[in-house]
Amino acid sequence: MLSFALGIGTQNTQGDWLEIYYPAPLFQPDDALIDAVKRVLDVPEGNAAVSFLPEHCAELAGALKAAGHAGQAELAETLATSQRPLVAMLLAEDLPPQSAPEVYLKLHLLSHRLVKPHELDLTGMFGLLRNIAWTNEGPIDIEELPARRLKARLAGRTLSVDCVDKFPKMTDYVVPGGVRIGDTARVRLGAYLGEGTTVMHEGFVNFNAGAEGPGMIEGRISAGVVVGKGSDLGGGCSTMGTLSGGGNIVIKVGEGCLIGANAGIGIPLGDRCTVEAGLYITAGAKVTLLDDQGQEVDTVAARELANQSDLLLRRNSQNGRIECLTNKSAVALNEALHAHN
Repeated sequence: MLSFALGIGTQNTQGDWLEIYYPAPLFQPDDALIDAVKRVLDVPEGNAAVSFLPEHCAELAGALKAAGHAGQAELAETLATSQRPLVAMLLAEDLPPQSAPEVYLKLHLLSHRLVKPHELDLTGMFGLLRNIAWTNEGPIDIEELPARRLKARLAGRTLSVDCVDKFPKMTDYVVPGGVRIGDTARVRLGAYLGEGTTVMHEGFVNFNAGAEGPGMIEGRISAGVVVGKGSDLGGGCSTMGTLSGGGNIVIKVGEGCLIGANAGIGIPLGDRCTVEAGLYITAGAKVTLLDDQGQEVDTVAARELANQSDLLLRRNSQNGRIECLTNKSAVALNEALHAHN
């Protein structure tokens, strides 16, 4: 079994799942736990989202405790008081998700650091998630928002909509240890933040993407992008994702790299690379290679430099050309920024 989790969620008036919160998801649970769940709940073969009632929780807790899983048993006991729909999600294997509960479990696994970006199949997930108004009264189906807003007003309340999106912010579900996040709305559920990662107010981390940590993120980590240990993304910088242009090149940033303020990359970087502030490197950009004497050696498309280490990429302020030199030293992050995470 790939994964198992007990969850509490929200459904619209038609009974469709909007979101699911899994307090304690498990990765590669043992057979004893799965057998205990199957004895209590009617679990079909394969990947399955099984709805259950609070009345089942006592029996489920007893079975889990007998299987040696006290933590999951305690969670099951707690869920007995729920006034929200309950679900048990079982992933037998990693296939393209078929339901919202399955998508949410995979996003939880990423943000809980149980798996890393690109280790799970998320193919087709967008079609399974509804557009949701994330409000001070919880998630609401966007089509049901006008009625809920009116109901709140009639009761003397103001319904505040924080955002309209398919994804919630990560910290409403998971807060991994040893991180700092300046603006929690800028980190989506499904982001992977390694210990020692700081995301400043202008930083953004998408789902199935993230930073291994430690590192300072003041720029954008787009979907699918992974930033290596000790790397610094300067204010307003950008990493090109694979969603917008339909591309399939996975962009990454190696260890000990610096992408300067308002710079950006459209190619994967190796370790100890520096991109000058304000310089955006796209795959087709022409780059002049310089030797250690500053003499021109060759001109190549930037894609030919993909995944290479120890590069310094800059724009010549006199002639405007993009140049590449060998960077002899790695970027040293200010350790004080991460000392108190």
